Amino acid sequence: MDTGGTDRSEDDRGQGGIRTALTGLTTRGRSFLAAGIAAAVCAYVLGQSDLLRVGLLLGVLPLVCATVLYRTRYRVAGSRRLSPGRVPAGSEARVHLRVENVSRLPTGLLMLQDRVPYVLGPRPRFVLDRVEPGGRREVSYRVRSDLRGRYPLGPLQLRLTDPFGLCELTRSFSTYDTLTVTPRVEALPPVRLSGEAKGYGEGRQRSLALAGDDDVIPRGYRYGDDLRRVHWRSTARYGELMVRREEQPQRARCTVLLDTRGGAFEGAGPDSAFEWAVSGAASVLVHMLERGFSVRLLTDTGNSVPGEGADGFAGASQGTADAAGLMMDTLAVIDHSDGTGLSRAYDVLRGGNEGLLVAFFGDLDEEQATVAAKMRQRSGGAVAFVLDAEIWAGEPVGAPGPLDRSEERLRMLREAGWTVVNVPRGASLEELWRLADRERTGLATTSGGEGAR
Repeated sequence: MDTGGTDRSEDDRGQGGIRTALTGLTTRGRSFLAAGIAAAVCAYVLGQSDLLRVGLLLGVLPLVCATVLYRTRYRVAGSRRLSPGRVPAGSEARVHLRVENVSRLPTGLLMLQDRVPYVLGPRPRFVLDRVEPGGRREVSYRVRSDLRGRYPLGPLQLRLTDPFGLCELTRSFSTYDTLTVTPRVEALPPVRLSGEAKGYGEGRQRSLALAGDDDVIPRGYRYGDDLRRVHWRSTARYGELMVRREEQPQRARCTVLLDTRGGAFEGAGPDSAFEWAVSGAASVLVHMLERGFSVRLLTDTGNSVPGEGADGFAGASQGTADAAGLMMDTLAVIDHSDGTGLSRAYDVLRGGNEGLLVAFFGDLDEEQATVAAKMRQRSGGAVAFVLDAEIWAGEPVGAPGPLDRSEERLRMLREAGWTVVNVPRGASLEELWRLADRERTGLATTSGGEGAR
């Protein structure tokens, strides 16, 4: 069987000949062959010619079916289409398969099978009746995963059978597609966290619309500049047309820090603390991008999402959908790191003003709490969602020991200016987001009152 079109199958013709055809015998075909051989032996021993004829019929029929099926030449084109190609965890995607007979001969009975990872569900199988020359058949199936990741779909396989069901040969297409399962994204309310004033809104800054590092104020006239911006005093001084600078709003910045240290989280699976943190980071990233922020995703290893702007943020020239898709693809495959500290992330954050900082931390010892506290110095506002192992496990609040040490570390963050929110198991990020806004507003009010006194 030859294939063509969108996807081509692998033809094993010439690699074993009749041996390859015999390997395609089904259980029924092997039973016929064994029965034929047994009948022929008995006929020889007993001298029964009629039994010999029956044995020859039973033995030859599977061989004839295998040979005819193996030498049958069909040209079949196959294609696969995902709708959509990127889905949140827990959502379904539909896979559309199309098979087209591009030969001049009708096909026999075809069994269509697509390979999918076990986490997406059972392997889909379809039986296609005779496909006329130039005809096509379309089928579809659903896949669903509660675990984020990237899952290959394919290659597509066609099984050709004879009318008696004695032989079955498989041909595989060569290509496959990839389904990306992203973290769950929770819609967040448009609260106003302190620290985001450095951008859009009432407190937004103004920045110079400079065209290069060498620009000065005023600068030389460029083709297309509005003549109403000509600075005549500087023009007379320099002997050439000079124009005034233009002011434009600067996009507010937000850095989302995701703690991926393997020792900071306990448990695994879709309901684990680490998966909650990944989902929370994804929700904040999407929310901030929709609000017009320049957003950056940062991990404890100091790595950012590849393909961002020169300063590490998804800038204004990058579409919101593209930026969100890029970060979702990264979060879909992110895993625990081998690191034990947050120093690399701190080195990145202390390089400049990061605007609003939203962090998702696991367990923090005293050393890492100190490093996290220093991150607040270069941000306009900082919110920390802490997934402490004891709190996540539902330990009683009044229990002595580890919880007391945990509260001490969280107090260090609060004293450094962080808005700290403890995350219990099963908590809703939307509710915690509102809680962070209320606590941040109360902290800002308290700081303002103390300053007035």
